[in-house]
Amino acid sequence: MSSPKNDRAFTFLVNPTSGGGAAPGAVVPVARALREAGAGVDVTYSPGPQAMARLVDEAVERGDVVVSVGGDGMLSSLAGLVAGRDATLGVVPAGRGNDFARMLGLPDDPEEQARVLLEADVRRIDLLAVTGIGREPGERRMVAGSVYAGVDARAAEIVDGVRWMPRSLQYPYAALRALASYRPGRYRVSVDGEVREYDAATVVVANSAYYGKGMRIAPPASVQDGVLDVVVIEAASRLALMRSLPKVYDGGHVDLDEVTVLSGTRVEVTGTLRRAQGSSIPVGGDGEPLGPLPTLGSAPAVVEVVPGALGIIC
Repeated sequence: MSSPKNDRAFTFLVNPTSGGGAAPGAVVPVARALREAGAGVDVTYSPGPQAMARLVDEAVERGDVVVSVGGDGMLSSLAGLVAGRDATLGVVPAGRGNDFARMLGLPDDPEEQARVLLEADVRRIDLLAVTGIGREPGERRMVAGSVYAGVDARAAEIVDGVRWMPRSLQYPYAALRALASYRPGRYRVSVDGEVREYDAATVVVANSAYYGKGMRIAPPASVQDGVLDVVVIEAASRLALMRSLPKVYDGGHVDLDEVTVLSGTRVEVTGTLRRAQGSSIPVGGDGEPLGPLPTLGSAPAVVEVVPGALGIIC
């Protein structure tokens, strides 16, 4: 392995629960390879989201590359912190989905992961800025891969409860369970000021092409084009949605009549479940729950692209 590029040093922030507890083991061979190559390495097991900003600040003050060791949720939470400090992020994928790492083409092999961290260039990539969701609607939250409202957010909730199942089966199982009990919503979607309404199963606002452990939900998406890709899957029978699920893995679903793909830089979404009382449409981002979608007639959830927001090694 070659010498470190520009004398890079690294602070690894590890989510110990990612990948069903696999993340602590994943960091060991990568850190060892980097140290053997002469790079400075510090490994910290994240004590929780409240301490993340302080840990990132300390790493940036040392001039370190901040390395996310965990899943898409860990990466997404660090992306906004690192971007806000004009620092550089590295990634060791160690979650159950690893969809953003898939989008970046990052390797699975620890030796190759260390080589990328040492030798690869820093690319500027886009992020998503989300407002209007959660306890503090005015708060701006950064997301790396995608924001989604509907049946896929429900599937993400189910995944968190099936850790007893083999990892390869968790996402397909959760998707089928969510589809079996889904209720369509009435959505109002504005893309760059053009408003449309849909009866739909889900609305996805994507920066990355992938979510849900390899589902190619937004085939046109690029993390460097300054554009959001919006995928609306309109309401259909539960059986029809289940039958079309395999098409999402290769992106073939976008050719179905009930799927609409839009693009723009600012997306506003509201929605209400049909024939439902007292419940709301859930919203997720990169595998993490964000909160309920604002109902029709309320101030909307807003997703905007932030072009070139983050420097990342890949």
